[in-house]
Amino acid sequence: MTVPLVLSPGSLIVSCQALPASPFHGPAGMTLMARAAVLGGAAGIRANGAADIAAIRTAVDRPIIGISKTGDPDGIYITPTFAAAAPLVEAGATVVGLDATMRPRPEPLPELIARIHDELGVPVLADVDSLTAGVEAAADLADYIATTLSGYTDGEVPDGPDADLVRSLAVELDRPIVAEGRYVTPADVSAAFDAGATAVVVGTAITNPTEITRRLVQR
Repeated sequence: MTVPLVLSPGSLIVSCQALPASPFHGPAGMTLMARAAVLGGAAGIRANGAADIAAIRTAVDRPIIGISKTGDPDGIYITPTFAAAAPLVEAGATVVGLDATMRPRPEPLPELIARIHDELGVPVLADVDSLTAGVEAAADLADYIATTLSGYTDGEVPDGPDADLVRSLAVELDRPIVAEGRYVTPADVSAAFDAGATAVVVGTAITNPTEITRRLVQR
């Protein structure tokens, strides 16, 4: 089943997520974050969990990349199964984001993507950590390939974003590439678009006041 793409070229997507320790954790806080992001020009929102998505959907009219962090924290963590994906779309997600790394997974990736297309009728954004994983996800018919997990699956997390992976994916694949992971400054975002990204997702640098404050205190 072919489903329409919903992320426009040149889009800035804001990831509205908060850990339980954050004062902003939960639907009310994330809805306020999403509204503020849209007022600033965000073309879309990335959100975790059906409750947050449902609340955000009532407040904003932008595409929502829905994810469900319900899997193995040391493995396939982001939307690992169809059962994790279905409530996201019911809540109002217009794209399902999922972990598409090469690690062992509870459900085969081709079947998971096919079910999301056929039964939920929305596109799939594949979060990858390498060119190999991106090529495999594209072969499995993921609609968007995102660099979300680059630097997070093996070894020490780098300080900056992985624009080189964005460039490699853009050259290799015939589908939209979404840059995500440690994008902080306007220069970072510009570099991602220059490397061939269709959209850029920014999270912590916009929606985590605690971390922003910590960085400034530790200047």
